[in-house]
Amino acid sequence: MRYFIIIISFLLAAPIFSQQKKSMEDIQKIISEVQQKYAPDKRTTVFIVSPKSEGEEVLLSGETNLSNAKSELIKNLEKEGMKVKDEIEILPAKDLGEEIYGVVNLSVATFRVKPDHQAELATQALLGSSVKLLKKSKGWFLAQTPDKYIAWIESGSFTAMNKEQISEWNSSDKIIYTKDYGFSYSQDNLNSDPVSDLVIGNILKKLGTEGDFVKVEYPDKRIAYIPNSSCEDYKTWLESRQLSAENIIKAAKTFLGVPYLWGGTSAKLMDCSGFTRTVFFLNGVFLPRDASQQVNVGIPINTRDGFNNLQPGDLLFFGKKATENSKEKITHVGIYIGNGEFIHEAGMVKINSFDKSAKNFNAYRLNQFVRAKRIIGSVGENGVEALKSVQY
Repeated sequence: MRYFIIIISFLLAAPIFSQQKKSMEDIQKIISEVQQKYAPDKRTTVFIVSPKSEGEEVLLSGETNLSNAKSELIKNLEKEGMKVKDEIEILPAKDLGEEIYGVVNLSVATFRVKPDHQAELATQALLGSSVKLLKKSKGWFLAQTPDKYIAWIESGSFTAMNKEQISEWNSSDKIIYTKDYGFSYSQDNLNSDPVSDLVIGNILKKLGTEGDFVKVEYPDKRIAYIPNSSCEDYKTWLESRQLSAENIIKAAKTFLGVPYLWGGTSAKLMDCSGFTRTVFFLNGVFLPRDASQQVNVGIPINTRDGFNNLQPGDLLFFGKKATENSKEKITHVGIYIGNGEFIHEAGMVKINSFDKSAKNFNAYRLNQFVRAKRIIGSVGENGVEALKSVQY
């Protein structure tokens, strides 16, 4: 008799369990739809939401930096007749106070996928570039770089600022370091102690000139001197950028031999997309961070019948072509330089060829070639941004 009662109770409860499961599946589907619409790329957005059933209510917990995505999610759930208890935190986190901005202090600042020195390198940002702070954890800050990448940076790598301070930094006169590598000095002579190392693309506040040196200020208020011959006024430099095949190839070749580093974006060490991004940055163009993002901008080039339509300066993308059963996957990028040759970062920056008779022929890259995009002639269109239009 006791077993009979247990079986009857189970049979009566089964439809309720099934209904609850279906309801949670519906909720998760709505969450996924909103995520796909607003936050399809986890590298550039935060949208972490977990649902939990609490009686007649649905408890939503997690965090996001997209208030519009959160609003639409709640609205869509309520449309389905669900009562929502909202515990989703909107980033930046409240405990950051008013200091939700930062400016990089180091020649090259490292961002990691987790707040730990042992975690995988995600990307880098150069001295003087601004970041948006989202939250903090034990001396690390989750931050968004100018190219929208979101990862963890150590507190000593940047100076936190409020809205007024970042506005003052952005509007101040600046210089850009134009040598591949060098130093700033504590006094206006090369024999004085260095303040820090510098790499091409570093930006500092300009205080004035003293003889053959420019007096500069770091985001953390350190004062230093840089030889006039090693830097330019940032606005003047920016206005002088002329995007051409010749200038792209010239900039690319200055990095020949620079070693590969996953996540690297500087003249010290770089990965494949860090290389292309840096080359176009030096020519006044702001490309997305990764190869799989860069492939989405620019003018498509028809390469179905070979490489005859390619022009020097075009971006070349490698990986796996789409099939009936799988999507296209881009894993590598390089720059076409003409005559069947391309320059790319693979182990080190080097030049390879699609020509099977050439000494520098690369069969692996030929087999991996997927598509090409043209950036020249695309600035301001097709997703290609001019550097001067970006708050770097």
